[in-house]
Amino acid sequence: MVDRYLLVFALLFQSIVAFSQDRLSREEYIEKYSPIAINNMKKYGIPASITLAQALLESDNGNSELARKANNHFGIKCHNDWTGAKMYHDDDRKHECFRKYDEPEKSFFDHSQFLLSAQRYAFLFKLGSTDYKAWAHGLKKAGYATNPRYPQLLIKIIEDNNLSRFDTGVSVAQVNKPSRKKSKNLDNYVIDIYNTREVYVRNRIKYIVVEDGDTYESLTKEFDLMPWQLFKYNDLTKDSTLKAGQELYIQPKRRRAARGNSTHKVEAGETMYQISQQYGVRLKLLYRKNYMRFGEQPHEGDVLYLRRKKPL
Repeated sequence: MVDRYLLVFALLFQSIVAFSQDRLSREEYIEKYSPIAINNMKKYGIPASITLAQALLESDNGNSELARKANNHFGIKCHNDWTGAKMYHDDDRKHECFRKYDEPEKSFFDHSQFLLSAQRYAFLFKLGSTDYKAWAHGLKKAGYATNPRYPQLLIKIIEDNNLSRFDTGVSVAQVNKPSRKKSKNLDNYVIDIYNTREVYVRNRIKYIVVEDGDTYESLTKEFDLMPWQLFKYNDLTKDSTLKAGQELYIQPKRRRAARGNSTHKVEAGETMYQISQQYGVRLKLLYRKNYMRFGEQPHEGDVLYLRRKKPL
């Protein structure tokens, strides 16, 4: 009987040791995932220190069940529009649906898109990319977390691990630069991130102007994108050609136009695609808002709705 207890104890001890050896330390997590956070900062303007602190806090340094089994480092739930793989996990309620990713990078990408797409976080992107304290308090103010000490928790993680060192080298500068298209109060300012060219913003989405010699391959490499992203972000097919002067989004277009752009009166020769690009609204959603068949084109003088569905 004693031998049996000793055997059970030995096996239990070995399991505890093995589990502790498999766990990532905070330093290991930072070393492994800081390049992803830095890349996302360059693309989307979210301080790398904030992204890392949120991931460390949410994923228990990458050791949570969601992080290990679903590559979900931010506890992102499925929501109605999620069509990917799922994992069910007890959280606020039992058996809640969480997104499951085939690689951690996609979890970081979705986290960035979540902040970019919700209007309540828009004011954060006017903050400096090195002002992690303002970002931490801003996230709480916008309702990201219910914990009243959420800002302090993030700030402590950042300062204890010197995460602010990853925020240097990126600055955001707004300038008054008119849009190339006729539009109503479209957001349009320069992001001084990439040394090679100017990056503009419209409807809180970054875009570039295609130059002579640009190819999809060269732009994908320059902006550290996945091969499919430029096509998807701009509602293009893989056989689409690039032209100098063409405006090309390097982030996903939004579900609606910016505030102050409720409608658009169609001018002669304008297409749904051109209007979609002009306002940074996803093409399929622009069709849906106006009860039009995909591929159908508007007529001169038509009024298109850009933020909500057209009244019947």
